[in-house]
Amino acid sequence: MKNKQYYVYILGNISRTVLYTGVTDNLIKRVWQHKNELVEGFTQKYKIHDLLFYEVYSDPESAIEREKQIKSWNRGKKEKLIMSINPGLVDLYEQLIG
Repeated sequence: MKNKQYYVYILGNISRTVLYTGVTDNLIKRVWQHKNELVEGFTQKYKIHDLLFYEVYSDPESAIEREKQIKSWNRGKKEKLIMSINPGLVDLYEQLIG
């Protein structure tokens, strides 16, 4: 049986001026929902569709703890984290589904 995975992710809008941090157990589905504006609220209002960063965890507690940690950071620290794996600020979603 495959072990369940949990993801902490950061999305951005097209101009990369707004960031959103979340957690999920199905990253492809969740990003698709954001891209199609099926998630009401902040991400829908600010058109936050592009996956800029994600990390994988084997247990939900660790993923939730990390999400809270990242959410507490200032924007500069979040940008540094994103740039450490995605310096071009490209949408990583296509890599996930391709």
